[in-house]
Amino acid sequence: MFIAASTGSYADLEFDQACGQIADLGFDRLEITLDPEVDIPGLSPREIASDPEKAVLRVREASRLSVCALNITSDLDASLYPGMFKFAKLLRITQVTIPSLELGAPFNDETDRLKKLVILATQEGIRLSLKTQIGRLTEDPHTAVELCQAVKGLWLTLDPSHFACGPYRGQSYEMVYEFTSHVHLRDSTPDQLQVPVGLGEIDYSRIITQLKNLNYNRAFSVDLIPALSEKEARDLEMRRLRMLLESLL
Repeated sequence: MFIAASTGSYADLEFDQACGQIADLGFDRLEITLDPEVDIPGLSPREIASDPEKAVLRVREASRLSVCALNITSDLDASLYPGMFKFAKLLRITQVTIPSLELGAPFNDETDRLKKLVILATQEGIRLSLKTQIGRLTEDPHTAVELCQAVKGLWLTLDPSHFACGPYRGQSYEMVYEFTSHVHLRDSTPDQLQVPVGLGEIDYSRIITQLKNLNYNRAFSVDLIPALSEKEARDLEMRRLRMLLESLL
């Protein structure tokens, strides 16, 4: 098990600046967050898909940190995924997170979509996972697990904040641990998706212990939400959460 930081925590900065800031805070592994609606020069999903090799050079110029995961935060055109998976393979990334379809989408439509994507990802040696997320099919932990059971080779990126603060708050989500291949962490309360570390209700120790019991040996990625962070305190929050997780690991 190891700790990483998501560039999404600094989505309001230029990509190079975000990578530099993460390195300065003592992280040695990086998760690249890509939002199709946010323009990152040289790293838009369409640019990556059309020229994965060039995109890899762009990443390597920006940071020498080891890249351990790729997080795609919005829906992509299906034609872009082969290039995205090739980009991940070239960077030696074996973990790619995507969102499930929005709440209300037919379950069978989602499983059909995911079966095709899992085949493409597996061909490149990549674990494809769905982020557990409010407003998506995976906001319900039971539905998230059912998707994994219906689509062989599909995993979950556990974001406990979305269970703690979402419509299923207060309910157990232990069933998702078995299917977890990646984790996004911040602190949260039932009323706020993000609060300063130590003021929320996320039980990091329990999450780590439960996953350790299942021989989980992958990343815990610090993934703050810039819109819910005070810029002056964000670096401190990132460092505090890194140090807390290090003490628990």
